[in-house]
Amino acid sequence: MSDLLHVSSSPHVRSKIKTDTIMFMVLIALLPSACMGIYLFGIPALTIIVISIAACVLTEYIYEFLMHKPITISDGSAMVTGLLLAMNLPATVPWWVPLIGGVFAILIVKQLFGGLGQNFMNPALAARCFLLISFPARMTDFSVGDGTASRIVDTVSGATPLAELRAGGSYDLLSMFLGNTKGTIGETSAVLLLLGGIFLVVIKVIDLRIPLTYLGTFTVFYLVFGSFDLGDVAAQLCGGGIMLGAWFMATDYVTRPITKKGQYVYGVILGLMTGIFRMFGGSPEGVSFAIIFTNLLVPVIERLTLPNAFGIVKRKGGKAS
Repeated sequence: MSDLLHVSSSPHVRSKIKTDTIMFMVLIALLPSACMGIYLFGIPALTIIVISIAACVLTEYIYEFLMHKPITISDGSAMVTGLLLAMNLPATVPWWVPLIGGVFAILIVKQLFGGLGQNFMNPALAARCFLLISFPARMTDFSVGDGTASRIVDTVSGATPLAELRAGGSYDLLSMFLGNTKGTIGETSAVLLLLGGIFLVVIKVIDLRIPLTYLGTFTVFYLVFGSFDLGDVAAQLCGGGIMLGAWFMATDYVTRPITKKGQYVYGVILGLMTGIFRMFGGSPEGVSFAIIFTNLLVPVIERLTLPNAFGIVKRKGGKAS
């Protein structure tokens, strides 16, 4: 096979930023939230994170070695996938759940479709949804005990704040914002996820188009179909995986639209889908399914939002000249 790269037609925009640099910055942005999860849930959370990252990295290495492909684990993408997957898992899942999820994310969603840049949906979220469908009881068990997490004292109920909110119960907004509450390992602290997202914006790894459009659309949807109580709105934004999804997974370079208009459309659809899943679905959450569903719409969104080619002016009726 020729070593020449197969690229699209010019013009091309070049950047000195490499994939491994971007992935390293994403890992730094995720680190505070991951540490918060370990602080809250203890050694089990750390174990899940280590197994998930190891499963993703080893799966990528073994597949590429067996297929005689260049080994790409040094670019850091498999590590990011493993960490994101772990952060989307409860601390109570057995060790084999992140193992299966890591293999599915890298082998099925990423490598079998061509590797980095070719996957059609976010690998970590696709793996989480696969695990939710395959092992629903284990993936929705958020109960903790003294032997699992010394920082959360409720050892009986496994209900998350979103479930309490949907059932009309009470919630502690400050705890949801700071992270001292139930949930998956990496989604409990809204403030740390927000700071991580802002960090990525400041260093220009991502921009604000998708996160703000996503969160804004969801807020409007909830105000219309949910509640006008600003406390409830804030709880919806702080609870569940919406902050993790908006800043770290909806902005994934591979599975988001490349056109600016398309990114706004993408964010709007994400907000609407998350609102529909949360308000009318069987679960109080819905971010993971909303993102992977909207990932499938990206080719259509890009086709409908392509800018005019240089020198081409569209006339009325859609004809170009």
